[in-house]
Amino acid sequence: MTSNLLNSLVNRDSFSAEAFLLDGDGVLYRGAQPLPGAQEFLTLLADSNTPYLLLTNNATRTPRNMAEKLTALGFAIAPEHIFTSAQATAQWLGDRYPAGSRILIVGMEGLAVALQDAGYEIVDDYRETDLVVASMDLAINYPKLAEAALAIRRGCPFIGTNPDRSYPEERGIVPGAGSIIALLETATDVSPVFIGKPQPEMFLQALERIGRHPGETVMVGDRYETDILGGHQAGLRTAAVLTGITTAEEFAAANPPPTHVFPGLPDLMVAWQNAG
Repeated sequence: MTSNLLNSLVNRDSFSAEAFLLDGDGVLYRGAQPLPGAQEFLTLLADSNTPYLLLTNNATRTPRNMAEKLTALGFAIAPEHIFTSAQATAQWLGDRYPAGSRILIVGMEGLAVALQDAGYEIVDDYRETDLVVASMDLAINYPKLAEAALAIRRGCPFIGTNPDRSYPEERGIVPGAGSIIALLETATDVSPVFIGKPQPEMFLQALERIGRHPGETVMVGDRYETDILGGHQAGLRTAAVLTGITTAEEFAAANPPPTHVFPGLPDLMVAWQNAG
C-alpha cells in the first residue's frame, strides 16, 4: 500500500459520531492478538458514555464467553456490549416461528444457547427437526453435515447466521461460517436466508438495543462486503480500518465506498476526538 493511495482514501471531513457499532475480528483483535488502539478506544467510549455494541458475526461464543475471552486479552468489555449473529438470528426466528420449534444446528455453543434462550429445542436428527440453522463450527464433521443436508432436502427452512467465507486470525486468513454454509448449499441446491451482517436486520436490531438512529451511528469494520456495505445499506455512516480482511486497494475500488478509511483505530480515535 502506497502512502499516496492511503492519502487518497482518507476522508478529511469531520468524523463525528454519537454512537458506534464495532466489528471484532480485524478491528479490535486478530485471533488472540489485540490490535493497536483497541483497548484505548473502548476506554474512551466508556469514559465518554458513548453508546456502542461489538457487532460480531461470530456465532461460536455466547456474549458472556466472548467477554471472558476479551478480558483475557486485556479488554474491559461487558456482555451487554456484545451482540452476535446468533442473537440476531434467534430474534429474527422469534418473529416468524413459535417457541418450541425444533432446530437442527450446524454450529457451536453460542448459537445453541441463543436459540435455547429464545425457547427453541435443539435436535440432531433430520427426521425430527422443523428448521436448519447453520453457522461456524470448529468441530464440524461429516455426520453433522449429512443430517443438515437431509433435513434441508426434506423441505426444512435453511437459515445461515452469516455469510463470511473467511476470517482473520493471528496465523492469517482461515475458513469461516460462509464456507461451511456454502458446502450445504452445494449439497442441497438450496440457498439459505442470512441474518447477520451485511443484512440490514442485524444492524437495525443493534440500533434498537442502543437506542440510536442510523444517522447518529458509525459502523467500524474491516470487511467491505459485511461491515461496510451492510452498514451503508442500513443507513449508517461507515469507517473502514485496514487491520483485517479488505485491503486499501479493494476499498479504493469499492462502490459505494466507506464514508471514512483509517489505517487503524489509533487514527480513528484522533479524528473523532478532533471532531469533538
